[in-house]
Amino acid sequence: MNFSSKSPSEGQNNMSEQIIQIEQVSPLDVYGANDVHLEHIKRLFPKLKIIARGNFIKVSGDKEEVSFFAQRFELIMVHCERFGKITDTIIDQIMSTDSDRETPISRAEQDVLVYGPGGHSVRAITANQKAMVSSVAKNDMVFAIGPAGTGKTYTAVALAVRALKNREVKRIILTRPAVEAGENLGFLPGDMKEKLDPYMQPLYDALRDMLPTQKLLSYLEDGTIEVAPLAFMRGRTLDNAFAILDEAQNATRSQLKMFLTRMGKSAKFIINGDITQVDLPPKQPSGLFQAIEVLDQVEGIDFIYLDEKDVVRHKLVTKIIHAYRKNFEKSNQQLTQDTQIQSI
Repeated sequence: MNFSSKSPSEGQNNMSEQIIQIEQVSPLDVYGANDVHLEHIKRLFPKLKIIARGNFIKVSGDKEEVSFFAQRFELIMVHCERFGKITDTIIDQIMSTDSDRETPISRAEQDVLVYGPGGHSVRAITANQKAMVSSVAKNDMVFAIGPAGTGKTYTAVALAVRALKNREVKRIILTRPAVEAGENLGFLPGDMKEKLDPYMQPLYDALRDMLPTQKLLSYLEDGTIEVAPLAFMRGRTLDNAFAILDEAQNATRSQLKMFLTRMGKSAKFIINGDITQVDLPPKQPSGLFQAIEVLDQVEGIDFIYLDEKDVVRHKLVTKIIHAYRKNFEKSNQQLTQDTQIQSI
């Protein structure tokens, strides 16, 4: 948000005028439907002249009161940006609190990761999802490993969006391996972006739940949020970034090592993977298995394991995962017995 002020005229040393530009949020979110919030704000400052035009607000009146208004209006902008909405009650709380820092933001529910469009709240629901959130707060690199539907990607994206809204990072990098990056990809219609977008769709879906459409498009256009295949990460250094590697089980050993070493200053990395769904060719080992073995005891790196108890999709998904796990264990047991018999 930008502020500009005009010098007071002669004989009006106690008068001031400021123009405030709304940059980070939609003016509609601030003004409210039919300017209901804006009118409420005007009633709280009856001595000020407040004129809104698009994403600019001109405020004139007593110098101290204009300065106070600008300071409080900035807190309203911050609240809108982080929580996706504002109410008259929140406006009253922001305007009446004595502290410049003690706002309703700091008293918000602690378990809400981010508020999406319309105030939709995104939270860590299960115990392991909450453990994932706690781990990211303590570690700069976290591996979240578990089957489909356990909320790995959704929770990771929510943490990244929260970090961006809180200005803890300057950008978000979302990536995943394009497993069929050979000739199969070539048969897909369109340019390179159109060929790769289907692989990135789960990441786009999560982002749409957490950011207004226009804001998301703006972030994608200016590079604040980047969604790209894993191969595009080579040679880069990701400073001041929150980077998420999704479907890490489909990264080769060299690819995963390459991604992990992209970490720059003031960065957070989350690596998501499902060791039960490796789509690599049979003779191509997954880099995730190697990373679990090699990095397990490295300080600053944590591993969170999710299971069927963390599934937040249809209840049948939990049963399907459980059935496949039992079959996997049975197959391993049979393979062990066959090996023992052959060695006799």
